[in-house]
Amino acid sequence: MKVGIFDPYLDDLGGGEKYMMKISQCLVDNNDVYVFWDEKKDLIRLKERFLLDLSRIKITKNIFSKNITRLKRFSESRKYDVIIVLSDGSIPLLSAKKLFIHFQQPLNIKANFNTKLKIKRVKGFFCNSYFTKSYVDKSFGINSQVLYPPVELKPKNLKKENIILHVGRFRVRHVGNATIDYKKQDFMIGVFKKMVNNGLKNWKFILAVSVKENEQELFEELIKKAKGFPIEFLISKNNDQLWDAYSRAKIYWHASGFGENLEDHPEYAEHFGISTVEAMGAGAVPVVINAGGQKEIVKDNENGLLWITEDELIEKTMLLTADEKKRVKLSQNAINRAKFFSGERFCRELVEIIG
Repeated sequence: MKVGIFDPYLDDLGGGEKYMMKISQCLVDNNDVYVFWDEKKDLIRLKERFLLDLSRIKITKNIFSKNITRLKRFSESRKYDVIIVLSDGSIPLLSAKKLFIHFQQPLNIKANFNTKLKIKRVKGFFCNSYFTKSYVDKSFGINSQVLYPPVELKPKNLKKENIILHVGRFRVRHVGNATIDYKKQDFMIGVFKKMVNNGLKNWKFILAVSVKENEQELFEELIKKAKGFPIEFLISKNNDQLWDAYSRAKIYWHASGFGENLEDHPEYAEHFGISTVEAMGAGAVPVVINAGGQKEIVKDNENGLLWITEDELIEKTMLLTADEKKRVKLSQNAINRAKFFSGERFCRELVEIIG
């Protein structure tokens, strides 16, 4: 089959882009796979960032570009047996034999009449979590399938250290005159500083982040807030380097969605949590917010710890720093849980979806 893949956020280098490129990898053995994109350098950056093998995947003119007319897009799409699109909330009108739409975020919208007509031409929908599915199905009046992201586990045999780790892009949104970072890295730095001031010793907090050039100045402010405390930053490291950090860390933190109105804005929560699974795969115990896709990954007090309030985050983290036996038990359970999200499982389920 001739398969086309489109991700409108391909230059973001995020988990969604890794997901879409993994789809390409899964299908390339038995199909001709094309990625719709005009800037080859963006795929090179993706390859370097995630250590992906994209050598057999072809790059073709982006028929989804704003410079392409709807008629031209409709005509060109006829050349494909299957097209898979990561939706930004819109549904394209295409003439491929089979069109599949993938959702990465919990869209809380109301589909209009034109969108509902386009939906009739879609062969299938799939989401990255049941959290995303719950909103998407309601918004579009569909019954989507869940295809959890592929998580390649590459832990290293490194000695565990007294490290709390967080991995995530630095990304902000503007609310009036204020800026809020999506991953709540500012909040976590504040929590760790409070713990140190309250007596936590011989532990450090490491934030592994990627930073876009246009947000570098705001990121520098975050670094200033960490000054004078055992807080380190790993900036724009590749996948192999991140596994060094995962493998040394004892605890993993994630806080996306904290302090947000998630009923009105579910997109502010973590839609799934690839970095949480990766950390678990390396034996770092997740201490993550009980919101979004995180609670589909972590079962409280079995393979990690879930929290809602700042006090709970501190209390549960301190418990692990003081109880090595409990930490080791949760660590082993976390490793076992992470194995469920393997790439082999992802490819098998993907093939079943697209037939």
